[in-house]
Amino acid sequence: MRKNARVTSTRPEAPAPAHRTRLIATDLDGTLLRDDKSVSPRTVAALAAAEEAGVEVFFVTGRPARWMDVVSDHVHGHGLAICGNGAAVVDLHGDAGSHSFVKIRAIEREVATEVVELLRAAAPGTAFAVERTTGIHHELAYPPLHLDPAVTIAPAEKLLAEDSELADHPVLKLLAHHSELSPDAFLALARTAIGGAANVTRSSPTALLEISAAGVSKASTLALCCAERGITPDEVVAFGDMPNDVEMLSWAGTSYAMGNAHPDVVAAASGRTVANNDDGVAVIIEQILADRLAS
Repeated sequence: MRKNARVTSTRPEAPAPAHRTRLIATDLDGTLLRDDKSVSPRTVAALAAAEEAGVEVFFVTGRPARWMDVVSDHVHGHGLAICGNGAAVVDLHGDAGSHSFVKIRAIEREVATEVVELLRAAAPGTAFAVERTTGIHHELAYPPLHLDPAVTIAPAEKLLAEDSELADHPVLKLLAHHSELSPDAFLALARTAIGGAANVTRSSPTALLEISAAGVSKASTLALCCAERGITPDEVVAFGDMPNDVEMLSWAGTSYAMGNAHPDVVAAASGRTVANNDDGVAVIIEQILADRLAS
């Protein structure tokens, strides 16, 4: 899924981290990954060098756990990934089939049902998908945006029903698509309609919203993981390109918007690097490690 076409930066505007870096948190699509979804040899080498220097690496993404082969296959199954915009933490060690959930921050069924009702009223024509730990389930009108067939196709109310055969599997997030509204307009409308009942964001170039439990975001789950390791925000360097990265970039002590980033991301980050296709994450990691050697 290709993200918005944006103005790109050709050189980094990169303030050095004020504190010693202990953890790197990076988004995937439009950030660590090139547009063809590859991880460049330069980026693989930079990540390996960071880990060799004792810097932990977290992939922090809106992707579900089952889409993590794109990095685990090319970065030798290292580390942890925060998936579903903070709804799950997944261990990537081992083969793709053995990736396991370490932490789950689900949205309650009743809340998800309320969100569907609110959005149907505020934006008629909205189509929904339900992302569970076992896969994606969606309505007939929902357009799949990835080669990932639905496990079940049915109205969202049925997919979320208490007596559904899916009920024992946690809901990680809802997805809501509108075929007529612009992406940012749909996001603003949904946040107003839903209020504090859930967290609403987006990472797609289309009017596709990602809805998690209230308080669940890339930032809040990253903060939990860092607290468990005794890592402070000042010791974290984060990278991102889309609105679902804004909270994480604001939380981290040092953060970089990619050269291809959404304007809201540029405003939230403390620095800017080059575009994903120019290995912007690797550029900054190399600078951080070089500064370590020089100090």
